[in-house]
Amino acid sequence: MRRDRASSKKLLCYAQDGKPFLNLGLNNMKRRDLLSAAPALLASSMIGGLFKDAHAQSAVVKFGQSASLTGAQASYGKDVRDGIAAAFASAAKSDGGKGPRFELVTLDDGGDRERCKQNTKSLIDSGVSALVGFTSGAGAEAALPTIEAARIVLLGTASGNMGIRNKELSMPYHVRAGYDDEYAKLVAFVKEFGMRRIGYVYLKDTSPANQAAMASALGAAGIKPTETIALDRNAKSFDADAEKLLAAKVDCILFTTNSAPIVSLTEHLTKRGYAGFYFASSFAGQALIDKMTTLGRGIIMAQVVPRPRSATISLVKRCEQDITALGSGARIGYTSLEGYIVGLVAIEAARAIKGDGLTRASFKKALTGLNLDLGGYNVNFAGGGHHGSRFSEVVAVDRTGRIIG
Repeated sequence: MRRDRASSKKLLCYAQDGKPFLNLGLNNMKRRDLLSAAPALLASSMIGGLFKDAHAQSAVVKFGQSASLTGAQASYGKDVRDGIAAAFASAAKSDGGKGPRFELVTLDDGGDRERCKQNTKSLIDSGVSALVGFTSGAGAEAALPTIEAARIVLLGTASGNMGIRNKELSMPYHVRAGYDDEYAKLVAFVKEFGMRRIGYVYLKDTSPANQAAMASALGAAGIKPTETIALDRNAKSFDADAEKLLAAKVDCILFTTNSAPIVSLTEHLTKRGYAGFYFASSFAGQALIDKMTTLGRGIIMAQVVPRPRSATISLVKRCEQDITALGSGARIGYTSLEGYIVGLVAIEAARAIKGDGLTRASFKKALTGLNLDLGGYNVNFAGGGHHGSRFSEVVAVDRTGRIIG
């Protein structure tokens, strides 16, 4: 990566053959973001790159992503990115070089909402056709004024955040269920098993709309939380929070956090002999299942995509093949499958565009008529809706990581 001598305001990213594959403005992009994004940008060059067909250079369609590639949500962000990248790489192989090339430009936000806002402006200024697969719901919500003003689609945010699902918003399009659907099913499960003393733990910097959705789900079931805790996601220790839950003698704990706080609290609670149940929203991702397995503890989770080991679902088979082909340690799981779905929807919307070619406006128009059967998972925006799927289920994962119900 080196400076373009012709201009102090531009930065050219170079692939291994020395050819420039991406030109980004520096005015609105911090050096740390570019440095942390470099591996993802290099991967993007291999997916999109500079391609030519027999007649002319193929169109390159750039999509921008702000994701947590470092920090406590790093595994979540990388999984979503890998899923999108796998879909884009597969498309490049399947069309034989005759169709548009899909390029993913990923900038690291470290799970920080302010960095996500900065990344969003940088990506928009760089000329991407749409924004895809953001991994911070809070960051996406904070960036909404910029997104709405730029009239650029925000597709497939990997979060159930209710703050980006306001009916008055015109640019976010969702390929997965929101937390309202997840919470309703989690709370129904809690009620069915007769648990009355409930602990509810969430991140205090997330949207108030999320807390309203949980309050609605609990209220509909006639349940009032015994203990509610708002966590500081950047806290160095959650031991004091664990002690509050122990003192409340809760039967179970409902989490709406990323995986790291859940793991920390579980470790402390286990040492103190807590024998209750743990429930988590999809926000915790595949990483929580992996971590709980190392602790030898089970977890009950809401999930919004098919089970990644479902041998009978063609979408899952395709994802596993394409993720494996991507290499670099990428693997299929709930989170990478969600990213893969986002990638497929972005591809099909771009391919559906007719006429003068792809613009931000034409991409949005193509989405509004899209109704896709991805092979065991449907995404339907036909009729003007912005919620392409409401699929959700509750799964029980045993201490070995096996889904048992």
